[in-house]
Amino acid sequence: MEHIPVLLHEVIDGLQAKPGEVILDATVGGGGHSEALCQAVGGSARFVCLDADEDAIERSRKRLEVCGCTFHFYHTYYRHLDTALASFGIAGINRALFDLGLSSFQLEESGRGFSFMRDEPLQMTFHKIPPTAPTTPPSPSGQGLGTPPQAGGEEVTASIIVNEWSKETIATLLESYGEEKQAWRIATKIAEERAKAPIVSTLQLAHIVESVVRRKGKIHPATKTFQALRIAVNDEFQGLKDGLSKAWEKLLPGGRIAVISFHSMEDRVVKDFFRELGAEGVGKVITKKPIVPCEQETKENPRSRSAKLRIIEKATV
Repeated sequence: MEHIPVLLHEVIDGLQAKPGEVILDATVGGGGHSEALCQAVGGSARFVCLDADEDAIERSRKRLEVCGCTFHFYHTYYRHLDTALASFGIAGINRALFDLGLSSFQLEESGRGFSFMRDEPLQMTFHKIPPTAPTTPPSPSGQGLGTPPQAGGEEVTASIIVNEWSKETIATLLESYGEEKQAWRIATKIAEERAKAPIVSTLQLAHIVESVVRRKGKIHPATKTFQALRIAVNDEFQGLKDGLSKAWEKLLPGGRIAVISFHSMEDRVVKDFFRELGAEGVGKVITKKPIVPCEQETKENPRSRSAKLRIIEKATV
């Protein structure tokens, strides 16, 4: 399954990359955006491509190494982009792209439990071997959701959350991260079912959610629950804040950062970050309103329908 890069032309136009520049692809995925950016600058640019998914690094490496630009690959979360840049002797960057969406491979082939449409282990980590999660899961406001029980240094997966965290913590997580209105009912049902037997698969969890949530339309009842769990497992909100801050620190005057988000809470983090920089006079927000996919793109790639692109430029003085 080939991953289709979202808002591709809008990213190229918005970043305005130039020949010879250093471009950070903080979430390289399938490599589609970097490939197009390399073509746009005529094969003359230096790319640093990061991804927390080691499979994505290998897929993009095969795709990009024949494109003509210079590509460096580094397996890490974008929250550690400063370490990656330092390893290649790069002190500053001209452009940065964050595509926060899951790839088709992660949803359909990774086997790590991102999709509620397949029967897979409840993992939801971008790494094959999951990183150690924080002791207290963060919330969008920056405050912890409580202190869930964890063995010392144990790697957190979605399975650990649904089977070991308290019902109250799970409910708060679903409400905060998934904006799930039925959070308490879902958490209560999870607690009831795990008392009978451990919840170990994605379909098992999806069926539990479906048993208490009735929704009409195209959105699956388990969508918000799976979103919330994935965000908690990977500490995504704090990771995004860290990554944006570090990218801005490394961005050279006149450089641009573009971020594609896929749900309202991610977009809010990006919007607030850009707004603060604009208010301080150190950055110019290029997108007063987020750029969204056109009707044709959403028809050709339904997964793009919730995408929002925001761009900021660093002041030159």
